[in-house]
Amino acid sequence: MIAVLLTALVAFGPLSTDIYLPSLPTLVRVFDSDIATVQLTLSVYLVGFAVSQLVYGPLSDRFGRRPILLVGIAIFAVASAACAMAGTIEQLIVARFFQALGSCCGPVLGRAVVRDVHGRERAAQVLAYMAMAMALAPAIGPAIGGYLTVLFGWRVTFLFLTCFGVVILAAVWLMLAETNRQRDALALMPRRLVSNYASLLRSRAFTGYTLCLAAIYSAMFAFLSGSAFVLIDQFGLTPERYGMAFGVIVVGYMIGTFAAGKLTRKLGIDRLIGVGSTLAGLCGVAGLALAIARVDHTAAILAPMFGLMIGAGLLMPNAQAGGLGPFATMAGAASAMMGFIQMGFAAAAGILVGHLQGGTQIPMMAVVCAGALAAAASHRLLIARRTTPTA
Repeated sequence: MIAVLLTALVAFGPLSTDIYLPSLPTLVRVFDSDIATVQLTLSVYLVGFAVSQLVYGPLSDRFGRRPILLVGIAIFAVASAACAMAGTIEQLIVARFFQALGSCCGPVLGRAVVRDVHGRERAAQVLAYMAMAMALAPAIGPAIGGYLTVLFGWRVTFLFLTCFGVVILAAVWLMLAETNRQRDALALMPRRLVSNYASLLRSRAFTGYTLCLAAIYSAMFAFLSGSAFVLIDQFGLTPERYGMAFGVIVVGYMIGTFAAGKLTRKLGIDRLIGVGSTLAGLCGVAGLALAIARVDHTAAILAPMFGLMIGAGLLMPNAQAGGLGPFATMAGAASAMMGFIQMGFAAAAGILVGHLQGGTQIPMMAVVCAGALAAAASHRLLIARRTTPTA
């Protein structure tokens, strides 16, 4: 049951983002706004998610994982209710920022709990299996959101998230024991914070794994932020069918994470990251080529994204474990810095897609391709060339 709870905690981010994706075109009409402004509900969420991780990590290193989780989840539940009651797009953007401040405690501290309990290679396996189960959130989230939007309106999706937060809050209170046995009494001292984060950024291994993770997540988020407008507005899918189409590519992610869980100990972390980043890069190039050739068919987007998501599933849990592995005494800070960089890159990708959106799939697929190629380059230049292999 603890594994299920940890998976639910890590799923806070994708569920909060993906369940309302089918509502994005509706929000443009409801609030009489434009695409770039509505996409700020995604990008501002990631900014809040990124910044608050820098606080949650050290707080949990100092006071423990459990109390900080309880505070964060409570913030998430209240902010989700505020999203449901928003009367303007500006109010929704602000509420989404506070929703992010709460929800980011789940992924940051969920990963830190795994690192507390397991070693480096075992953590990679556990994170891979958690990622496979967590993929159910983006697989079923848009489908649930599509039906809720059509049947009851967009506000109900945020009421759903409010209930989810309340349930997880109760589960953490009743089931999760404290796992941080090496609390750092100085973790919140400004000098220690700067020292910890500086030591992380000086680590070639941590930087390589983190940039690889951030780049591939940026490719995924470019698709997240632009796909509803392309597939619904341009290709004419209904919100329900969009949710089903989105679920197809998530199956690719589940395949990748399942393979990662099976193969990590056999092939090693670095080798699987290389395979995943190469596959993602090739699929990103293929997707952009199809877009430039104006193959205006849903399959021309879903097929390369399916392959890219397999690569992402191989890459992400191994990059997370590789980056966190050497930092047992500051796993919270390491997880926070990794998440901050990951979400910062993704927010920039989302904003870029929003401003470049011009009635075709080319801007979205161009940013997807750039992120996938950057992941492959990060592996090649910063991980594969290290003098001491870690596999």
